Amino acid sequence: MRSMNLVDSWVLQTCSTFKQPFQYKSFIGFIYHPRIKPDFLLRSKRRISTFSVSAIIAEEEAKIDARKEKPPFNFNAYVVEKANFVNKALDDAVSVKNPPMIHEAMRYSLLAGGKRVRPMLCIAACEVVGGHQSAAMPAACAVEMIHTMSLIHDDLPCMDNDDLRRGKPTNHKVFGEDVAVLAGDSLLAFAFEFIATATSGVAPNRVLAAVGELAKAIGTEGLVAGQVVDLSCTGNNSNVGLDTLEFIHIHKTAALLEASVVLGAILGGGTDEQVEKLRTFARKIGLLFQVVDDILDVTKSSEELGKTAGKDLETDKTTYPKLLGLEKAREFAEKLNEEAKLQLADFDRDKRAPLVALADYIAHRQN
Repeated sequence: MRSMNLVDSWVLQTCSTFKQPFQYKSFIGFIYHPRIKPDFLLRSKRRISTFSVSAIIAEEEAKIDARKEKPPFNFNAYVVEKANFVNKALDDAVSVKNPPMIHEAMRYSLLAGGKRVRPMLCIAACEVVGGHQSAAMPAACAVEMIHTMSLIHDDLPCMDNDDLRRGKPTNHKVFGEDVAVLAGDSLLAFAFEFIATATSGVAPNRVLAAVGELAKAIGTEGLVAGQVVDLSCTGNNSNVGLDTLEFIHIHKTAALLEASVVLGAILGGGTDEQVEKLRTFARKIGLLFQVVDDILDVTKSSEELGKTAGKDLETDKTTYPKLLGLEKAREFAEKLNEEAKLQLADFDRDKRAPLVALADYIAHRQN
């Protein structure tokens, strides 16, 4: 028994102090041997029993156990749990009603799978500042609706002209270009309606601030700006340098990831200082996301990615591997990841664990 082993070890040390050999098999034998009366027993007015010794040792062991570190954060379990919450909320939010075709088109892309990174970041940011998941869920759904809109539009023939998304034919291949455009527009409009009407128990000024952040992320200061510059440089990138490439990715990809985190922090009741630290964290992982995307485009197959591989080379886009080389692009990705996680140093270790794990996931993902 562990308790008695600990005690016997102590007794051996005590007897060495008395300069006499210890010939007894246990602490109990030591206590009751007639010829040995250590000082602490002679001074005690109460007889020490087996029960009292065991109780004392048990109490000490309980204190030791309480100080042991908690089990490591289980990222896989976290992803499954949050993805299930988000998928159910999205399914409930966008139902099939009249006219059925447009709602089916919306649901086709919205519920086609995906990693749900943006909703998870939104929820994790809310929780790291002390908020509850319920406060962030409408915003988490809204950013996923807008992300899905951007994918539908990005895949159109007039944009990146892609046939495969999340392992399935793209929206316009199934419903036609006209319905695909409208499906994207509908998801965009509904995202703002949903965050404004479904968020309950949160101060109105925080909801308004969150809506403003989201609008900024997808307009001419965000996603649209990045897409326009990206289109203008595609096939015409002889003078595109790192500054222009970073502008494209900060706006086209990072802006919505940044908004996801900032929305969660605002709705969770974060202070201005906390919100800004999380904004910097999100901007870096947003750029990281795109750097990794560029790397995967030249190192993975279409089957592995769930979308057309080698598309950047085919359309003559400027990418980080193209400008830096593959190894330097990987080093840049690791640097961004470490810089991002430094922004989380002042937050509670357990509460920041999901954000740290999400940053590592973005850095090392394989699709």
